[in-house]
Amino acid sequence: MSYYLGIDIGTSGTKTLLVDVAGRPVASATFGYPLLTPAPQWAEQNPSDWWDAVVLGVRDILAKSGVAASEIAGVGLSGQMHGSVFLDKDDNVLRPAILWCDQRTQAECDWITEQAGRENLPRLIGNPVLTGFTAPKIVWLRNHEPEVYARVAKVLLPKDYIRLKLTGVHATEVSDASGTALFDVANRRWSLEMLEAAGIPASWMPESAESIEVTGHINAEAAGATGLAIGTPVVGGGGDQAAGAVGSGIVETGIVSSTVGTSGVVFAFSDTPAADPGLRVHSFCHAVPGKWHTMGVVLSAGGSLRWLRDTFYGPETLAASAAGQDVYARIADEAAGVEAGSEGLIFLPYLTGERTPHPDPDARGAFVGLTLRHTRAHFARAVLEGVAFALNDTFLIFQDMGVAISEVRTSGGGAKSPVWRQIHTDVTGYAHHTLAVDEGPALGAALLAAVGTGAYATVADACTAAIKTVDKCAPDPAAHERYVRFNGIYRSLYPALKGEFANITHAVAS
Repeated sequence: MSYYLGIDIGTSGTKTLLVDVAGRPVASATFGYPLLTPAPQWAEQNPSDWWDAVVLGVRDILAKSGVAASEIAGVGLSGQMHGSVFLDKDDNVLRPAILWCDQRTQAECDWITEQAGRENLPRLIGNPVLTGFTAPKIVWLRNHEPEVYARVAKVLLPKDYIRLKLTGVHATEVSDASGTALFDVANRRWSLEMLEAAGIPASWMPESAESIEVTGHINAEAAGATGLAIGTPVVGGGGDQAAGAVGSGIVETGIVSSTVGTSGVVFAFSDTPAADPGLRVHSFCHAVPGKWHTMGVVLSAGGSLRWLRDTFYGPETLAASAAGQDVYARIADEAAGVEAGSEGLIFLPYLTGERTPHPDPDARGAFVGLTLRHTRAHFARAVLEGVAFALNDTFLIFQDMGVAISEVRTSGGGAKSPVWRQIHTDVTGYAHHTLAVDEGPALGAALLAAVGTGAYATVADACTAAIKTVDKCAPDPAAHERYVRFNGIYRSLYPALKGEFANITHAVAS
């Protein structure tokens, strides 16, 4: 029997997943690593930590599955998007990678936008230039660390650094490359015009392939480290959102995903490139060859709930850990005791700036409407509702753009909570379906490997075989009507506070 390996380089850890040809999980392992924050609004990681986690993960699943390395027919890669790994001519890492959630580059974004012309961005890359993206990180390095910049020979995305370690090949694929602000999304190739505008050498960019294409093979050094067989094919894979969409079956028009991890993403399949003229959402190449996707991103979705846990539920977290229980279930139970709308307490989940629909690194979290009646349970529900309101911004943009929505599939940590699923459903007004198997981007990467090595003719065929929905959460009409009123208030708050958010940033920095 043939098996397929999916490796997902996440922000908190790397997940390694082994599946059979039907996409059924055989074994998985996750190994974590630290997030470095050397200055306010900075986020970095050491690429060596990713590689160590891959080595541990692959060896772990080989040991506990009993599957021989020779039975693994292909490897697919996924990972956090936008991060920059700077390499010298000998492929040595020059500094810690700057990550997707890093917010230091607003000045560089403004400069690149001016050089390229904002009016040209929909044509050149189909997207705005945002602080999370790769291009401004490269320009930041040139402006602030010129001695490092002078030694750069290649810039890779996180999962593509792992590809280099596995195969010795500099390569990427179209879905991840779409998030660099240097890629011509409509034509699925590097934008030489954008590279020239930013002053970035085209030679620094790796070759770009479709997500199912074989980009290299496991080399002897990687085989010795991981236990994989020399010559095992490694396909292009996908950025975490595109790979996660494959793992959720978002491979046809009308099926939309709503995923709540650290960030939150609403993702829609598209047969054609569909750049938003207002540049409020992202238009990227899909991991499905010749297809695209549109998505909106909330930077602190599950991250907001984690902040709530750490800030308000310290003793409960320790007790739940000791008892082998889930503290998030306790939080959700408390929130369930509060009526929809949290008695007027509204939360803005902009704890690490925001991206959709407000691309603003200065945006801050806020609670508005606080009264003496509000308890910890109200705060809990307000956080759950605030994230749902933020994700609903993308659903409303999709409606403006005419994006078809016939089914919403929910996944990620947030989908595990029935209370939170119901809130998302009631806020958006769309029924939310859950998956029989929710293994996220790692499953999508494994399925791409199965397609790329010939087990399936198309990505859609692989998804049909592997992905089933098992539950449907329908909206409550009365709750939805109530949330429509509160959502209008929520949407009015960012414009009212935007100037003060910037003033706070300047005051803190001064």
